[in-house]
Amino acid sequence: MQPARTRGYFGIGAEGVSKSANVGALLRTAHAFGASFCFTLGTGFDARAGRSADTAGTPAHVPLWRFDDPASMNLPDGCKLVGIEIHPDAAELPSFRHPLSAAYVLGPERSSLSPALLARCDHLVRIPTRFSLNLAVAGALVLYDRLLQHGRFADRPVMSGGAAEALPAASGHGHPVFRRNRPAWLDPDPSDTGEQEA
Repeated sequence: MQPARTRGYFGIGAEGVSKSANVGALLRTAHAFGASFCFTLGTGFDARAGRSADTAGTPAHVPLWRFDDPASMNLPDGCKLVGIEIHPDAAELPSFRHPLSAAYVLGPERSSLSPALLARCDHLVRIPTRFSLNLAVAGALVLYDRLLQHGRFADRPVMSGGAAEALPAASGHGHPVFRRNRPAWLDPDPSDTGEQEA
């Protein structure tokens, strides 16, 4: 099975999570969706306990950064921090336009992202559910939504259960197009046999 190709890159992490298995499940989900990196913030993540849920061994394949607090967090240039939070100012996920380069961060169980981390977020997004979801489930929904926006897929059929149309072939770049004159080096001299005079 070929992984879906998407534009841009993303990372995902969690702040203050107390259950290492939840972090492990989030890491596995991130690996499955093609994350470029994962991170934790102020989390007492026990890698041994996390492996019970992360059966893919994600830290061996995807960089895992551990930050002590939001002030020490360092993201790549141009990478937008997106907080996943039930917050009055948060955009609803189905209406959110994902940045091309993004780091998503989720908060601890039974709590919220810290005020210091909320202040660092470029965007806040909420999943429109009746109550909060499990950490890895919330992460999976956000990453799936990102894949739908930045991936390349055939359109859905009009009727339910209908057959989807095949994805059109990528056009590629093709041959160069010259607006004026064609360069001479593209048309070799037919009288030139490639032999040099002695």
